[in-house]
Amino acid sequence: MTKTVLVTGGTSGMGKAMALTLKKAGWNVVVTGRDADRLHQTDVALQEIQGDHAVIQMDVRDPEACMAAVNQTRQRFGRLEALINNAAGNFICPTDELSPNGWKTVIDIVLNGTFNCSHALVKGWQEDGVSGGQILNIVASYAWQAGPGVAPSAAAKAGVLNLTRTLAVEWGYKYQARINAISPGPIERTGGADKLAMSPEHAERIRRNVPLGRFGTPEEIADLATWMLSDQARYLNGECIALDGGHWLNKQPF
Repeated sequence: MTKTVLVTGGTSGMGKAMALTLKKAGWNVVVTGRDADRLHQTDVALQEIQGDHAVIQMDVRDPEACMAAVNQTRQRFGRLEALINNAAGNFICPTDELSPNGWKTVIDIVLNGTFNCSHALVKGWQEDGVSGGQILNIVASYAWQAGPGVAPSAAAKAGVLNLTRTLAVEWGYKYQARINAISPGPIERTGGADKLAMSPEHAERIRRNVPLGRFGTPEEIADLATWMLSDQARYLNGECIALDGGHWLNKQPF
């Protein structure tokens, strides 16, 4: 039976690459996003790949919208086995200049959005009797290191990393679920990378701080995600894999 995966923030960058690659790998793919135009473009791209898919406009900050997206997916495909929490928000701002609204916005998207979608998913598992489902969260190395200038995202990603490990134990026992995370390094062709690289000179400094001497690609993240959701990784649980060319080991922040 073909399994179904829901990808939040799946209309650009890594999210879109993961959606396309997973559909090529034989998954039913559901993509969510806030922007209707980007959703349409993603829908068109997915139509070129054999298999079934759907797109849903929704905001991960809204728990009811997350539950509705999960239920819509279950109605369309019968069950929802996997979730990729990729939706994110970030911007550079010194913390002493950060507004309460700026802090809340990022926390709501990254941390609360991950919880909202994961909580909606598990309710579906309970109703459908799903055992062995999966969640894959997207974090960043500043979840366990410092993130100067990106305090809201760093704090939120740290929360997501802990939630990953907590649910890996809790839901591993209860639902035989596998909950893992990917920590991407500097990745080209993503909105986050564009925001973190404030100038071409800054981008070049970031590149030089990667031991492999280059940026990663969304497709490389997608390939890793596809493997982590596959049966080849069936004993992987509670793990965070850094795919960053060794960047975080060099102790250099973005």
